[in-house]
Amino acid sequence: MDRQQILKNAAFVGLPSPVSSTHHQIPQQSARGRVRFTPASWDKYFDTKRIVNVKENAFSIFEKGSLGPVLYLIHGGGFSALSWALVSKAITELVACRCVAVDLRGHGADNVENAVVNSDIADVIRTIFPNEQDSPPIVLIGHSLGGAVCVHAASRNLIPKLVGLVVIDVVEGTALESLACMESIVRGRPKCFPSIENAIEWAFRSGHIKNPESACVSMIGQLMPMDSSSVGDSTDVCQAVSACDTIMEDGAPPETDTPKESTKTLIWRIDLLKTQPFWLGWFTGLSKMYLECPTPKLLLLAGMDRLDKDLTIGQMQGKFQMVVLPKSGHAVQEDQPVKVAEALATFLVRNKIVEAASEFQRTFPCC
Repeated sequence: MDRQQILKNAAFVGLPSPVSSTHHQIPQQSARGRVRFTPASWDKYFDTKRIVNVKENAFSIFEKGSLGPVLYLIHGGGFSALSWALVSKAITELVACRCVAVDLRGHGADNVENAVVNSDIADVIRTIFPNEQDSPPIVLIGHSLGGAVCVHAASRNLIPKLVGLVVIDVVEGTALESLACMESIVRGRPKCFPSIENAIEWAFRSGHIKNPESACVSMIGQLMPMDSSSVGDSTDVCQAVSACDTIMEDGAPPETDTPKESTKTLIWRIDLLKTQPFWLGWFTGLSKMYLECPTPKLLLLAGMDRLDKDLTIGQMQGKFQMVVLPKSGHAVQEDQPVKVAEALATFLVRNKIVEAASEFQRTFPCC
């Protein structure tokens, strides 16, 4: 596999493909014609945000809807619960369900130490629903690394009343083939951003998140202000070159009307290189575990080329349903939230997990 293909399939950390010449829709423009990338609040998409305490740990969760089965949403490496903002709003308009998105350890606004994340998601859901007999049915939905976490949790029977398993754009074979270039790819990202608007623009123009609306809400959860202990190399990088300057077509900075506080230097909330010792373990044996899970399964992919041998055979044998959304980047649920919501709704209705709340475009599985 050549380097360009590995970059394309750098799935599990959600890294951008090389900048494409394809023109993207610009989210907003000011009266003077300059592009604006204004951050959006979580409460435009979720109903509530709260902290769930599990022993000595605390996790941020976002919820949408109040009736029906729970769609338990697990984000990918480097992303946050806000990655599910648009798809949560869309799916709850199609079927009666309750979306619960959680920030994994070290990824969101939490104060937890590093640990096995599949145990974390089980602890969180059992804390939300302490009485297993009264808890609603649960559908596990994970993107990228979150998909691997969901498969591990499902295979260990950690989630009560599990009635469905959905994995988005992660495949064992592709991930393992990409490991050789991961460190250089991670180091190639901007180390910091002078403002959240600058980060949103980088995400959109680089292809990290192709949907500008989603980038405006999602990037907030991926970054944090640089503290005094972080000053050093990252600060020098920000002073030397703006991430925006290297990718804007006209070289002009984005126009903003945001408060001065939003211009603090921002760094990535999670240091992906610290997770490097665990990369191999996350994905080895993933396809076999996924195929052996007895619950109804859906695999959502950005391209057919991501399928490995085991999943190709399993798909031909009808062991899971598969939907391909080829116009997406790796962050499928952010790039095409309506299409993903329709695919999820079709899967849920077909397996009699929910009833449709409105008419929607049914998505047929790939053959």
